Amino acid sequence: MGESLVGAPPISIDHIWMIEQGAPNLILWAAPIMFLLTAIEMVVTYVQENPFYEKWETVGSVLVGLGSVVIGLAIKLGLLYGLVWLYNQLPWRMALQWWTLIPCYIIFDFFSYWAHRISHEQRFWWATHVVHHSGEHYNLSVSFRLSWIQYLKTIFFLPVALIGFHPIIFFTTNQLAVLFQFWVHTEYIKKMPRWVEFVFATPSNHRVHHGSQEKYIDKNFGATFIFWDRLFGTYQPEEERPIYGITTNIDQKANPFHINFHELKDIIHDVKRAKGFRRKWFYLFGSPIEVARQKQQRANVETVSANELVERAV
Repeated sequence: MGESLVGAPPISIDHIWMIEQGAPNLILWAAPIMFLLTAIEMVVTYVQENPFYEKWETVGSVLVGLGSVVIGLAIKLGLLYGLVWLYNQLPWRMALQWWTLIPCYIIFDFFSYWAHRISHEQRFWWATHVVHHSGEHYNLSVSFRLSWIQYLKTIFFLPVALIGFHPIIFFTTNQLAVLFQFWVHTEYIKKMPRWVEFVFATPSNHRVHHGSQEKYIDKNFGATFIFWDRLFGTYQPEEERPIYGITTNIDQKANPFHINFHELKDIIHDVKRAKGFRRKWFYLFGSPIEVARQKQQRANVETVSANELVERAV
């Protein structure tokens, strides 16, 4: 008889090191290949004189990426302890069977869509994601721009863990999802066959997501599968070439601390300045687009008022 899928024995905390060894760090292993492919893309861009890279922005991307790897390694064991504890509480624990990667990956991608979408719709969560969009060029190095506080979004994936997937399956799925998103950050891969564009988050589909034009903003949230966007009404095909970056681009392009925390700094400033709970809540969890619009309106009013005072003084 084969091993039963559900009802696996709990994992002893004393054996957590065995789980840690069994959950390979795929991202760390893949890092040299990713850096090599990025270097090749940079050389091709330089030779062909394409405007796909900017020196200091690329430096910033690499520094952010290195910091993300270090933070990931530092907290991996803590996350693993938490995941094993949760796994042990579930009566429907799944055994370690590698075929469960398939349903786990699909379900994980579904929740990734919603985590990603909420990260664009609520300003606090946008602060954990804006680092990925602040680059004004689109290339493989953009995939390194992962926020140093992105692990706060682990909360969105608790439903996946509660299904009872083995911790090794969960961690492997997460890493495979991150690795998939590396290759879509390029302008050298144009539109792919129609069926591929229909199912997957291809470079073309993801370029739209990074576009700052109004028609492209808050579209194509799918990480691996784009059919979530088709299902939930957020799909937009690539038409004209996207203009990359955020509505108010950052100036310190190579400073990884500024890249990671400038939005949090602005949130703290706005919340302190706001009067009343509702306004403070708005600046913390309101739509980033609406916050930016209202702040621009206020700035315009203040500018007009200042000009009127100058005219009266004259």
